[in-house]
Amino acid sequence: MTIRSAILEQLTELFEEDELDMPEFVDETVLLDTELDSLGFAVLVTRLDEELGFDPFSMMDEPVYPVTFKDFVDIYERFAPDEA
Repeated sequence: MTIRSAILEQLTELFEEDELDMPEFVDETVLLDTELDSLGFAVLVTRLDEELGFDPFSMMDEPVYPVTFKDFVDIYERFAPDEA
């Protein structure tokens, strides 16, 4: 499973659980334009930490908020351990 597919899988679960309309997540999707709120993103990061075994946001020297879906995926891919 790729990091991108793991993120999409977790996003799908969150949107279904919260009974939200799931947008099509493409590279240009602006995260703030989705119905997922800050708590939802916190849950997403926690679940991805459990699934992938790392939290890139806790590994950063300076915090960055991803604007687009691609930004979010890129952060995970950049900080992924070799075995992830």
